[in-house]
Amino acid sequence: MRTSDFHFDLPQELIAQHPAVRRDESRLLVLHRSKNCVEHRQFRDILEFFRKGDVLVLNNSRVIPARLRGVNAKTGGKFEVLLLEENAPNDWWTMLRPGKSARIGTEIAFHNANGQPTEIRAMISEINSEGHRRLKFSGSPNIYDELDSLGEMPLPPYIRHGKNSPDDKERYQTVFAHTKGSVAAPTAGLHFTPELLEQIRARGVKICFVTLHVGLGTFLPVKAENLADHKMHEERFALGEETVRAVNEAKNSGDRVIAAGTTTVRVLESVAMQNAGKLNVHAGKTNIFIFPAFRFQIVDALLTNFHLPCSTLLMLVSAFAAPNEIRGREMVLSAYAEAIRERYRFFSYGDAMLIL
Repeated sequence: MRTSDFHFDLPQELIAQHPAVRRDESRLLVLHRSKNCVEHRQFRDILEFFRKGDVLVLNNSRVIPARLRGVNAKTGGKFEVLLLEENAPNDWWTMLRPGKSARIGTEIAFHNANGQPTEIRAMISEINSEGHRRLKFSGSPNIYDELDSLGEMPLPPYIRHGKNSPDDKERYQTVFAHTKGSVAAPTAGLHFTPELLEQIRARGVKICFVTLHVGLGTFLPVKAENLADHKMHEERFALGEETVRAVNEAKNSGDRVIAAGTTTVRVLESVAMQNAGKLNVHAGKTNIFIFPAFRFQIVDALLTNFHLPCSTLLMLVSAFAAPNEIRGREMVLSAYAEAIRERYRFFSYGDAMLIL
């Protein structure tokens, strides 16, 4: 399939720049795969679609304040730094702006989130083929421990309501976020409240977690015209014993596994591919790229947000709409056209879609 097959016209005003008043007040478009039809609901109505014995799997990765600001220690020129991946304590791959002045050997002096100078510095030691800079930090035993005072939440660039808003440290975070490491929120989980999760459990649903630290690779545009030529960036994940046991038992008993978010799908299906369709306790990295006609072995239903044209996320959703087939693209683009007509909100702070 071609990347251009996943293009659609999205009005810019439908890209949500701020969240709903309450997490569970988002809208919910339900796509019934067997009938290829949709219905329009509120997110809190998702309770009606769970049944006893289901397993709901959520990504509990916590977003770190990964956007840092500093100046060239010699010239005073400003830099914006986005932490991407930790190699070792005080050793990170990053994205820097402006890139032209971020040469090997450049030293950066960092300011805190209030714009005040700090003792934290970093030296650019390496530049990779993608233009990312490797920084070696000093001034702290571990820069990771300084991020709450040093960094800002790495909001997507289309969110223009204001930088470093104190509210974003909570609203750009799921209520079940636990393990630090993401540079973008696993946004399907943003709709849940503690009360709604308890109501789901009360219906006899087992809720369990995976951890996948979301990196920029998930959101980077697909540059290859042929999908088979696109290479995903690796992202770290961990799959623990409790989730392995719950999911394997559900599959053995014929109960459903419902994944909240494309990141959750990628963890479950990555491990299943390596383990003959079953899960085992696993920690590592995945660069799985799911597009039509992928054969899903674990996930039976998917909760996700609305994604941008030609994104790997849209391709995964299209694959899930019709497993083992290519017609899922038409099904999803038709559902998206309905969502646009009904003025659904797209992307991180947008509305939700449930595929059954």
